[in-house]
Amino acid sequence: MRTQSTKKRKWKWLFISLSVIVGAALAFTIYWGVGVYNALDNFSDESDDPPVVYDPQSTPVPVPEWEGKERVNILMMGGDVRGVDEGQAARSDSILVASFDPVTKKAHLFSVLRDTYVDIEGHGKGRINTAITLGGYPLAMKTVGDLLGLDIQYYVYTDFEGFKALIDEIGGIYFDVEKDMDYVDNADGNRYDIHLKKGYQLLDGDKALQYVRFRHDAMSDFTRTERQREFLQTVAKELQSTWSIIKMKDILESIQPYIKMNINVSDMLKLGQLGMKTHVAGTAQVPPMNLIGESNVGGASVIAIKDEDALREYVQEVLQEDVTIPSPSPSDTAVEDGASGASATEGGSSANGGTSSR
Repeated sequence: MRTQSTKKRKWKWLFISLSVIVGAALAFTIYWGVGVYNALDNFSDESDDPPVVYDPQSTPVPVPEWEGKERVNILMMGGDVRGVDEGQAARSDSILVASFDPVTKKAHLFSVLRDTYVDIEGHGKGRINTAITLGGYPLAMKTVGDLLGLDIQYYVYTDFEGFKALIDEIGGIYFDVEKDMDYVDNADGNRYDIHLKKGYQLLDGDKALQYVRFRHDAMSDFTRTERQREFLQTVAKELQSTWSIIKMKDILESIQPYIKMNINVSDMLKLGQLGMKTHVAGTAQVPPMNLIGESNVGGASVIAIKDEDALREYVQEVLQEDVTIPSPSPSDTAVEDGASGASATEGGSSANGGTSSR
């Protein structure tokens, strides 16, 4: 009887323990879910006004809607508002487009050279990074979308401090800095000087900003945009990790003061779910090197496009690519030595993990 009673007590305590654990997990899930929802709600931006003044005479530009099943494109802009007084306009310092296919679960990242000379609706031709100052976010979205031949449904705008806050909140990013980087920036009391040493290291928000801003080498903005694409891929992988999912509420709250976007809570949740299931299948610079022409406007150099139709065809070609290097399956380890000379990256994958920089 004593043995049977002891067994009953053990099962009783086991049941109670499991109940406590499940209850705690459920409570945490509810708290986390409500917290994330509220944090997302704080991002809602009902106006289309950028954090700078733009031309009030601009014709409003309609923004395409996303139904949740077709390809979705997000314009990501990084702004440098240092030294911008009230009434002045700041240009977008970095321009990237993230394109997601909900069906194939593939994402592609395009970086647009900021000095690309394009048609800006209602304003003639100009550098693409001036579109935001002429007509706000909608005009910036349309201008970049027209260049790439894509409907852009959403925008996300942040400044230096927002980028730093994101990296710091996820605990920094381990990254291989390919060379020593040094640049003295006398603005803001040298707050944004760049001093990085070559090598694999943990980059906090300040050092990460230094890395993605550096362009003081032979290829200037060309190599900078490539660095930005590669770094953002690493950030995306970190955000997909279990630890960052648990910390998502804190991450959202930390960057909220620095972010403006037109994504409502419902679409944020859908995009978040899509992002967790998506892999980066390729990245590219726009315009690609073979379509860049030399031009001079008002005594200043700009990036001209040799053939806009060819550029849009190039974008579509990139969207069909999947240069992600697959993880080896158990059968791969059994390949005979005679087959070791075959390409390790099928489909033209690049050795750096799947970036396409034509």
